[in-house]
Amino acid sequence: MKQNNIFPLCLFTLLLFIYACTETVSDAKQETSLPHIYPDYVGVTIPVNIAPLCFNMADETVLCVDAVVSDSHGHSLHGQGKESVDFDIDDWHTLLSSLSFERGAGRGIDSLSVTVSAKYDDGWHTYSPFYIYVSADSIDYGICYRLIEPGYEVWSKMGIYERDLSTFEEHALIENTQFEGCVNCHSFNRGNPNDMSLHIRGSHGATLLRHNSSLTAFNTKTPQTLGLCVYPYWHPSGRYIAYSTNTTNQTFHSAHPNRVEVFDSASDLQVYDVERNELLLSPLLKQDSVYETFPVFSAEGRSIYFCAARALPEGSHQLDSIRYSLCRIDFDPASGTFGDHIDTIVDANTSSLRDGRVGASVSFPRPSYDDRFLCYTLSDYGQFSIWHHEADLWMLDLQTGISRPMTEANSDDTESFHNWSTNSRWLVLSSRRDDGLYTRPYFCHVDDNGNVTKAFMLPQRNPRRFYRDRFFSFNVPDFIIRPTRFDGHKASRIINDDYRKNFGVRN
Repeated sequence: MKQNNIFPLCLFTLLLFIYACTETVSDAKQETSLPHIYPDYVGVTIPVNIAPLCFNMADETVLCVDAVVSDSHGHSLHGQGKESVDFDIDDWHTLLSSLSFERGAGRGIDSLSVTVSAKYDDGWHTYSPFYIYVSADSIDYGICYRLIEPGYEVWSKMGIYERDLSTFEEHALIENTQFEGCVNCHSFNRGNPNDMSLHIRGSHGATLLRHNSSLTAFNTKTPQTLGLCVYPYWHPSGRYIAYSTNTTNQTFHSAHPNRVEVFDSASDLQVYDVERNELLLSPLLKQDSVYETFPVFSAEGRSIYFCAARALPEGSHQLDSIRYSLCRIDFDPASGTFGDHIDTIVDANTSSLRDGRVGASVSFPRPSYDDRFLCYTLSDYGQFSIWHHEADLWMLDLQTGISRPMTEANSDDTESFHNWSTNSRWLVLSSRRDDGLYTRPYFCHVDDNGNVTKAFMLPQRNPRRFYRDRFFSFNVPDFIIRPTRFDGHKASRIINDDYRKNFGVRN
């Protein structure tokens, strides 16, 4: 049994009761309702090592907000502020480290009670307490993401950034102020920053590969493939990277809630052998009559999941008829060869996927690293679900073959790109639920039975001010197990140099 007396209570109290301001909550009116806070942290499940869940009141007329967070062992943490509750980082982690997960409502779960008071013109109001559930399943060190303005055709500043999930520290790996072009498609091998793929578009276009401490710029276009390699996913061995090549177009709707449509007019798949510097091709994955995209290796590395749709007839513009199924092909990592047939795992043309409606489209498949589940995005049509307000996350049980919507983590707006933590217990997901325009990172817990919890937004010190002042979307979030220590200055010199290493091809 875990010992509760980690610190003497008097020392614990001295450490934790550090006030943000000196105002005292007195003669407060007792409310029977729960507080309406931003972000909505009521009833969420969080990892034991997450940064403090600071918050604002949703009502901006509040003059001051106060919160007391208590565990079941008599330990408390207090925060107060004029705009937001700002908990001290060290005190927050001390409180979470004192929890006894054997005593929780479920295996590996304990809880914190949060009592919020808000000061209005007529004085203080104290709301009914709510609970935050804390999981013993820790989350990875951090996440990497691209910050980009939510535009359609042009961009200004953008970059790839790293965020420590136990603190509020963020820094840039590389920004496009260091070269002329666009940076995107960053990917790591199960969160290991030593294996990294990063794509650069523009006049200095290249794919940067970081492997075994070396950083090399590649020209990934070959005479046998459609174009440059994008949408990377590493093989667990680190030897292979699955890529797609896509001929992409976009169009705009004059009367539709989804303002823009990004679609492929051609796309194929290939695997890059890092050791032999060869692209591995299969005729089954480069059919003119099929759009193939979003390849990912299975957890054990012996198959590839991907999305595939029947190509539109030449001259057709019926974009809402393009529906991608989830498919799989075998892959032999010893020989670098593909299987002789393709299996359809989730058929986009069936009517049983959503509420009896006929047809839906799969994008962004991501298998958990314990080979238990596969999470994917489901939208009405197409493959660029980030612009589809109806897009939701679904989960496939790889043991039973049954899919279900992740209702607990979904919202009324877009849920799109997502990735698993390395212990397969947390998902980071891109969502537009906050304002319908900007994608922001949320997290949810998935236990070993596939039970999903309510998603919570990436913590910030003053969330409303932070997200209101930052006019960027968080794009393609991915977990990292430690700091990347990426040398952006060296990378920019390589990008600005004309040298590019070419791929060989093995059919």
